[in-house]
Amino acid sequence: MTVELDPADPISSYSVRRADRTPLGTADFVVVPGALPGVIPDALPGVREERIFFHTEVCQDFGGRELVELLVSTALTDSMRDNATVVPLCPMFARHLRVHGDTFIARGGVFRRPVADDIGVVTRATLGEV
Repeated sequence: MTVELDPADPISSYSVRRADRTPLGTADFVVVPGALPGVIPDALPGVREERIFFHTEVCQDFGGRELVELLVSTALTDSMRDNATVVPLCPMFARHLRVHGDTFIARGGVFRRPVADDIGVVTRATLGEV
């Protein structure tokens, strides 16, 4: 299995595929350059962007839970490497960070709780209004 990033505007995604390129799942997100006003403390000056993860879907017939873990882990590792703040609007990302958030932060990751404005950002992106 491989996980690939498909950077697109306005909605990017991570896709997990079998060796024969059959898609088995995706994790969709919207990139927000810089932080939403008043949300990220000034104590995080190196944060360049936020990634609002809002939808994850996997094929349950091929080990759904393992696929979710693979997608989420890859997305979080990339976000950490890219110095991006993760916003877990998607329940699967939120659940993962509730359990493993301390480890993610200890490794250098940054995440914050979603706010109402995040839903508006995702809605505008899905409607093509960004």
